[in-house]
Amino acid sequence: MSATENITNDAQGNPLTTKSQVLETGAAAGQSFGPVKAICAHLNAFHVYASDSKRCVEANHYCSHLNEDVRQCLIYDTPAPNARLIGVEYMISATLYKTLSQSERKLWHSHVFEVKSGMLILPGPEGLPTGIWEEAETKEMEDVVGLYGKTYHFWQVDRGDKLPLGGPELMMSFTGEGQQEGLSELIGERDSRFKVSSKQKRDKRAYIEEPEIHEGRLKVRARATMYADDDTDADRVWKESFASEDSK
Repeated sequence: MSATENITNDAQGNPLTTKSQVLETGAAAGQSFGPVKAICAHLNAFHVYASDSKRCVEANHYCSHLNEDVRQCLIYDTPAPNARLIGVEYMISATLYKTLSQSERKLWHSHVFEVKSGMLILPGPEGLPTGIWEEAETKEMEDVVGLYGKTYHFWQVDRGDKLPLGGPELMMSFTGEGQQEGLSELIGERDSRFKVSSKQKRDKRAYIEEPEIHEGRLKVRARATMYADDDTDADRVWKESFASEDSK
């Protein structure tokens, strides 16, 4: 079973009618789909909920470049043709990130750990020698490691929702080992599906330099080091969690 065959979407609704299938085929043949055709990369990783760091979901990103400093990605629950569109992510360079206000920065996350740990992968096409694809993937990671992402999910598939219910959820990235119980098992299952090894990728990416991540200013409160509510900067879900634990 290939990675694209593992899941059939569980959306509520009736199967496509013959009429809809015919119209779908006709539209596909006659329209250009310019923005979609600009997609040039498929990345796979795991997003964690900013509102609940104990929840995460696998995310398949299909990304295009607006320019050298801005990328935009559609996020699906699987890479299958009938996958559910569950969110969007924007990625920007550190240069642009530095221009953001403090309140805006805390909505963004870094990609350093995702890249360096091997969690973030660029699934390769079937039939292409693994070594050749991994060289291309590693070169791509040299660029992604320094980007900041802003992600919202609209469909909470991890809790079994049949439709995109409720408001959008701000999502973050993992920034270190052991941040969520069971994550290593999820990564292992993902690796098996895509026939890759995140551990081997981690070793292969060891040479990639880790860019400095904007940390936000610290303040001391009641003998505990904490991030100010309006000054957490990127990756705020983990910094706020750290501050909460440190204050106990």
